[in-house]
Amino acid sequence: MIYFPNAKINIGLFVTSKREDNFHNIESVFYPIGLNDALELRISQSNETKLTIFGENIKNNVSNDENNTVLKAYNLLKKDFAQIRPANICLDKKIPVFAGLGGGSSDATFMLKLVNYIYDLHLSENKLYDYAAKIGSDCMFFLKNTPQFVYSRGDKMQDVSLCLNGYYLVLIKPNINISTKEAYSNVHKTPTPFDLRGLDVMDIKNWKDYVKNDFEVNIFSTYPLLRTIKDILYSNGAVYSQMSGSGSTIYGIFEKKADLDAIKQELKRLNAIENTFIHQEQMK
Repeated sequence: MIYFPNAKINIGLFVTSKREDNFHNIESVFYPIGLNDALELRISQSNETKLTIFGENIKNNVSNDENNTVLKAYNLLKKDFAQIRPANICLDKKIPVFAGLGGGSSDATFMLKLVNYIYDLHLSENKLYDYAAKIGSDCMFFLKNTPQFVYSRGDKMQDVSLCLNGYYLVLIKPNINISTKEAYSNVHKTPTPFDLRGLDVMDIKNWKDYVKNDFEVNIFSTYPLLRTIKDILYSNGAVYSQMSGSGSTIYGIFEKKADLDAIKQELKRLNAIENTFIHQEQMK
């Protein structure tokens, strides 16, 4: 059985305060996109579970690291359900890592759904949420997988009616990896300047004036190439551009299909094309 975990982008991301549990309170809109990994599970005849990872820039393709989100999800369920047997798990990575696109969280959540289906566990939505919460805050979003206003430490959600159907999305993830720890270490915290639940696609050309990502202030200072990529997307016709999550993917939303060749030429002039991930899709 194969599932296809998809990525997400953040539209706006306000880091409002640090919590007593050392997490941060945030507000953001998570929007699912079509870029996806492929996740396969086959019941094994051996006594051990093996995860094999494929994809570009994957150096060690066999993982027994229990901190891997896919194995963490599998082991959470295996601990509670005796009928779950060792498995051969294959993960074909298309969503780049350290990208702010939620790939690891999506892979884990889809593993929960995959095991639930294969073993007929009949887990309720609330029970799946409980398991997802044990893996990471973003995981719960991928159970809904619809546009959501996300708040608190990222573990609370509310439906939003935002629809970007027909727009084109360009993702650019250069050869820069930013850990969550690094991103939060000097994040620019701000009181909520705008209620993201009120996002109106009819005003998308003005979003750049008030729909911000608080991580950009410090991260762009440390990695100026990311600011330059954002400028390139705007100069090539994006109506809105932002860094997704804690980076390092910069995305642009376009009213029509973008000229990727022109964008790549600008990246080449900056010597920033090597190992840079570029993706375009029509949004739904």
